[in-house]
Amino acid sequence: MTVQYGPHRWSAGHHDDGTNDALRGATLQVKDLRETRFVDCDLTGARIVDGCLVDVDVSGYVAGLVVNGVDVTEYVETQLDLRHPERVQLRGVRDADGFRAMWHTVERLWAQTLTRADRLPATVRFERVQGEWSLAETLRHLVFITDSWASRTILDEESPFHRLALPQTAYAPDDAVALGMDLAARPTYDEVMAARSDRMAVVRGILDSLTDEDLARSCTRSPAPGYPEEERAVFECLAVVMEEECEHHRFATRDLVVLEDRQSPKPIGNTSNDAAKGTAIR
Repeated sequence: MTVQYGPHRWSAGHHDDGTNDALRGATLQVKDLRETRFVDCDLTGARIVDGCLVDVDVSGYVAGLVVNGVDVTEYVETQLDLRHPERVQLRGVRDADGFRAMWHTVERLWAQTLTRADRLPATVRFERVQGEWSLAETLRHLVFITDSWASRTILDEESPFHRLALPQTAYAPDDAVALGMDLAARPTYDEVMAARSDRMAVVRGILDSLTDEDLARSCTRSPAPGYPEEERAVFECLAVVMEEECEHHRFATRDLVVLEDRQSPKPIGNTSNDAAKGTAIR
């Protein structure tokens, strides 16, 4: 099993067909890579020399990112913290009360965002932006996060996965089905919200009775098949749940801006400035 790098290591379906590392160490010279899309790829140590990077969008676990000799990692992290102060709050969690306060923040942020989403046509909540998950798919993935990092690890439930849970894109479909997930499901938004509300209640239940002593308790069951079989403290598992909530909320609000703009009526005909100048609109 080849485990990927990143903050929450897991194997991409843990079914290596023998080609996963075929490009490791490869040199791509004078190649047209426009519109190339890298999903769940390990680019550790990648080096781009004399490249043309225009309108490039990078997201994921980033550390030591150097652009034209300048390490921009700290700048990126600072800007993210300014825009999303919940990130700072999460890094400061040290005890059970801190986790309860963090979950309160998570619930508040999602409540605000879902209120915005409710103003959009129902079909828009299933609409993707630049190939990323729709809002409904994001909520389904957070169901998976709760099932794997809360119910399966902390509560030690062997098979807690909801039928509508959605694992990582690269997770092996056969494995997901074996765990009880229906990747072909086309649920209504109400069905998605019901599953999401139920799983949020699971986290809330864990936190209600959580003590500082509980945080050090070792969880022996892995989050899901494909993750390393190693012990994890309750603190670590809860931190993953909170981080996933914060990061996917960031993605959801980013895409919601685009979806809202798509629904906004566009101006037709002359603008006030054009009319004042006598400019012809062609």
